[in-house]
Amino acid sequence: MGKPQIRTGIIGSGYAAGFHYEALRRIYSVDVDIRGAYSPTCEKLKSFTESRGLKAWPDAESLIDECDIVHVCTPPSSHEQLVVMALGRNRNVIVEKPFTGYFGDGSDNFNGDIFPRITALGHAMASAGRMLEAERKSSARIMYAENWIYAPAVVKEKELIEKTGCQILWMHGEESHSGSHSSSYGQWKYSGGGSMIGKGCHPLSAALYFKQVEGKCRSGKAIRPASITARTHALTRMKNFVNLGHLRTSYSDIEDFALMHVVFEDGTFADIFASELVMGGVSNRIELNTSNHRTICNISPNNAMQAYTPDRKYFNDIYVVEKTETKEGWSSVSPDEAWFTGYQHEMEAFYGAAVSGEPVESGSMLAADVTATIYAGYLSAEKKGSETAIPLI
Repeated sequence: MGKPQIRTGIIGSGYAAGFHYEALRRIYSVDVDIRGAYSPTCEKLKSFTESRGLKAWPDAESLIDECDIVHVCTPPSSHEQLVVMALGRNRNVIVEKPFTGYFGDGSDNFNGDIFPRITALGHAMASAGRMLEAERKSSARIMYAENWIYAPAVVKEKELIEKTGCQILWMHGEESHSGSHSSSYGQWKYSGGGSMIGKGCHPLSAALYFKQVEGKCRSGKAIRPASITARTHALTRMKNFVNLGHLRTSYSDIEDFALMHVVFEDGTFADIFASELVMGGVSNRIELNTSNHRTICNISPNNAMQAYTPDRKYFNDIYVVEKTETKEGWSSVSPDEAWFTGYQHEMEAFYGAAVSGEPVESGSMLAADVTATIYAGYLSAEKKGSETAIPLI
């Protein structure tokens, strides 16, 4: 008996679409039939599809109709529309992070520095609510593409939580690097915020997920976030910032640093840091301190492979690791970056669930909780760190 076949399509033609495509090529449990891609940016779509031998579709609707699963790899301001469209056609939808958010009032002069954050929280929660309502009415599901949930280190820690029956007391997570790949990132109207949502969504998702796992093991019910204290800063936009060219600085109205102190329903907490201010590659890590063990999950960098060269010219044609500024001296080489960061495992799990009907680890509840926590965090930061309740759907 052959493997089941699933027809799939990619909406988007940028960085995220590229790593989704590569992850699809590593799925082994099903036969993936990539029907093509759509993007409103014609030149980028042409480059993306021609280099991969894919069909370029003229619109999202016609591509969705040809698929069983749709990958939404577009700027987050378009996520709600595309997710609702796919679910309305009973197509499973894999949606990139951030899940959704607030992207301004539609005016040309919208400024992310000055609008009231309560507006953002209300709009973001309403958007997430509409997406979850579309899922409830559909025979298909939202699969939230948070690769951290499927990173091998995080998967192993899930096993430790389940088998030790521990209580997670506090967590410390971080995602930081020297600036985003995306050309649209840097304007609130496209990205829905800065470091808190663009970077912080990853370790925050892992922290919320671990408490879900713990709660289900201990009482059969997920432990969810209750309140947040947060601060944000825009250091590279300060007048006294000394720019030596090593950090991305093209941000118009977003923060480049954020911290979140999230308190859960059971009184335990997580501290999350996120920034565009860290050189030397991506810092992706989460540490758990529990009642019976401590774990440090180093997603990137890690010491799986370390290499030294006295001159960067020897490594000119060698990919070392994401966002490293130099290849000279010691490097933490990632021998298979997609494997360590969970991209292929994520897609394998999503496609397996589409066939089996089993629930996914990273679904709509996690996506909505992350959205609620972050936008409550923006409201807290506006109030200089005042503790703010997280409104859950």
